[in-house]
Amino acid sequence: MSRIMQKEIVSEMDDIFFESENLDFYREYIHVEQLYLAGIKEVRTKLEILDDEFHNRFSHNPIHHMEWRLKSPKSIVEKMKRRHLPISIDYIKENIEDIAGVRVICNYVKDIYRMADLLLRQDDINLLKVKDYIKNPKENGYRSLHLVVEVPVYLAEEKKMVTVEIQIRTIAMDFWATLEHSLRYKNKDEVSDDIRQRLFDCAESITEIDQEMEAIHNKLKGKYHI
Repeated sequence: MSRIMQKEIVSEMDDIFFESENLDFYREYIHVEQLYLAGIKEVRTKLEILDDEFHNRFSHNPIHHMEWRLKSPKSIVEKMKRRHLPISIDYIKENIEDIAGVRVICNYVKDIYRMADLLLRQDDINLLKVKDYIKNPKENGYRSLHLVVEVPVYLAEEKKMVTVEIQIRTIAMDFWATLEHSLRYKNKDEVSDDIRQRLFDCAESITEIDQEMEAIHNKLKGKYHI
């Protein structure tokens, strides 16, 4: 049994699901959901195996916990409309990379890069895109490593390659990102420049704490090599 705490992020539906103009899309999308859920399972399983190996070899679990979610039909339709693109399964597969998403919360920064490296070494993983917001943080202070990969899903009569977005960050990075998102995007009022700066300063402080905690861990436990 996996030692990793896992959580599914469930998206809510609303009346847009029943809009007549999108009914054909929704009927078709229901069948596609299975593929993306299977892609999520493939990624989670690979990461669980790597984490278990580290526990057995080094008495260290790089992964603190994982979360995953399948983008809701509502979100997909809204995103396609914003981009002025046709609402069809083929266009969605070509233009939206984060239908299936896995968020991996690691203990230390070194764990992020180690897990990413070991995952991408596997010969059935195809890396499509990488955005390193740890080495190059966003303007607001956001930090995380984003990977877009293709993984094979084996069905009864065929193999399908499924795109999955993987976000890997530390506990500290996740703490900041979760609260920052809640404060900024769930606030009805415009966020002032002063608040933006304070949130950025918090991100910088949290980064320093992240680095210090990792230094302490290295001093006490030493470094592991694979």
